[in-house]
Amino acid sequence: MQKILHTPEGVRDIYSRECEQKHALQDRLHATIRSYGYHDIETPTFEFFDVFSKEIGTTPSRELYKFFDREGNTLVLRPDFTPPIARAATKYFLNEPMAVRLTYLGNTFINNSSYQGRLKETTQIGGELIGDDSADADAEVIALVVQTLLASGLEEFQISLGHVGFFRALVQEAGFDGQTTEELKTLLRNKNTFGVEKLMEQQPVSESLRTLFVSLTSLFGTEKILGRAESLTENEAAKKALQRLREIWRILKIYGVEQYVSFDLGMISGYMYYTGIVFRGYTFGTGDAVIKGGRYDRLLEQFGTPAPAVGFVAVIDQLMNALARQKISQPLPSNHCMIIYENEKLEEAIRRASELRSRGIDVELVRITPERTREDCRAYAKAEDCMLVVEL
Repeated sequence: MQKILHTPEGVRDIYSRECEQKHALQDRLHATIRSYGYHDIETPTFEFFDVFSKEIGTTPSRELYKFFDREGNTLVLRPDFTPPIARAATKYFLNEPMAVRLTYLGNTFINNSSYQGRLKETTQIGGELIGDDSADADAEVIALVVQTLLASGLEEFQISLGHVGFFRALVQEAGFDGQTTEELKTLLRNKNTFGVEKLMEQQPVSESLRTLFVSLTSLFGTEKILGRAESLTENEAAKKALQRLREIWRILKIYGVEQYVSFDLGMISGYMYYTGIVFRGYTFGTGDAVIKGGRYDRLLEQFGTPAPAVGFVAVIDQLMNALARQKISQPLPSNHCMIIYENEKLEEAIRRASELRSRGIDVELVRITPERTREDCRAYAKAEDCMLVVEL
């Protein structure tokens, strides 16, 4: 049998310094999220298929890793953390009198195309604020997103903020069928102004509504676009969505993070469960968003108990790519020690190592052999950036 040394398509090994950098980044982000009062939760790596069903509006079935248990139940590797968190919150937390803040860290699995090196297994960390439907909660999560990215070492990034209620109100006013709506969503995701114009020419809508749909590809930027959008519609539901964004903006200025936030009224999420704000975080060095999130006030009722919620996820792998390309490294604790010893000094080496480890120092024992000289060991210690080298 031929030895298998490579990984399947869409997954990769992470080792040595890159792995240490990843763990340092995760610890730093986790500490930031915890500082906002979020409590840890772990959900299973696999769930029942229904947790990610079409009705809930998450990942398409063809992109799920599916398998069966002994009883014949269809199970899936989780492609997304939000539905499992919603399921768990419904079961354990919704009798609480206060809002619930939860944070998680783990891997997700999506059987998508590996086009442009896209990974099928990614590490994600995030936070969910459940039981609060206010603009205060929306603003808190966005402010936390900003602080999370700053904690990673990034200095230049932007959070694009939209509201699915704005788009849905306009679609309802236009009376589009499902196929037209999906085609329009695709065009807006690609910022395809010409495509939207052609599609609108085929629809029996008013000139003002047609103009507004075409404008969605360019309604992004500072808070001034909210006023521009308001001038283009008389739709009360659409205006209500814009007012919500104005209120969030007011609170973000109190947090002092407004410089990192812009608006995008043409933002369309692939997840159907979002009901209010949606946002994405972008930076240099990666084409995909490093942060995604939004409000999902009707997801928990799919598991039996209605409750408003808003949350976000940071994709660690995308963030690592961006940090690497921006030449930003994570500070690593300098507590690695190496004891280089001759064979007859084994007892003393073990005793010294135990003493150092009891003081919280990582100790690596390296024995000198005929094939591994003292000079070789010194060179190895230098390559490992040891803060202390003890030679016996």
